[in-house]
Amino acid sequence: MLSKFGYTLSLLIVKMSDHYYSKKPESQSNPNILEMEILGQTFKIVSDSGVFSKKSLDKGTETLIKAMPILPTDRVLDWGCGYGIIGLVAATLGKEVEMIDINERAIKLANENIRVNKIKNACAYQSDGFQQVKSTFDIIVSNPPFRAGKKVVHGLVEEAPLYLVPNGRLCIVVQRKQGAESLAKKMNEVFGNIETLDRSGGYRVLLSQKLTN
Repeated sequence: MLSKFGYTLSLLIVKMSDHYYSKKPESQSNPNILEMEILGQTFKIVSDSGVFSKKSLDKGTETLIKAMPILPTDRVLDWGCGYGIIGLVAATLGKEVEMIDINERAIKLANENIRVNKIKNACAYQSDGFQQVKSTFDIIVSNPPFRAGKKVVHGLVEEAPLYLVPNGRLCIVVQRKQGAESLAKKMNEVFGNIETLDRSGGYRVLLSQKLTN
């Protein structure tokens, strides 16, 4: 009886610790193909268990994609890329894109989706936050893992200026009930400015700029 209970408890612990922001998801791989239409383009997406929004394009990501102000000359960082749909769209809008995620399965999917969609100006690699990032960017875009906690999300905001060129921008989508006001306050504290690009469907797309004197 104790053995059975212990086995059940261990399975429960694994399940509870297996988040889409885990480095190595423990859930069994079960890949599937999605088709996403956004901004007049169709993307084929390889998805899998153990990644964020594995079955469809989530509303927050869609809201961010439609609002993110990416210029043709921009170098873009997709922070917390998941299987890469934000970065793929960004690559069609900007000059170059790097995608990062702590989740190794997500990175494998992102690189596969770069290949499947024949994107030539993007790459994806594993990074815990900014740890493996070596470049600076014109804009950082993110639908961050709010379930990972305020420390992770606010850490993104605090470190972002180090990876932005002068006048570079940070663009984040946040659900109102997940702490939009708190995040906006943090972005304003760090950057000295905050703008709301979109406010719809319970989400807000926030933008701050790294100003120069």
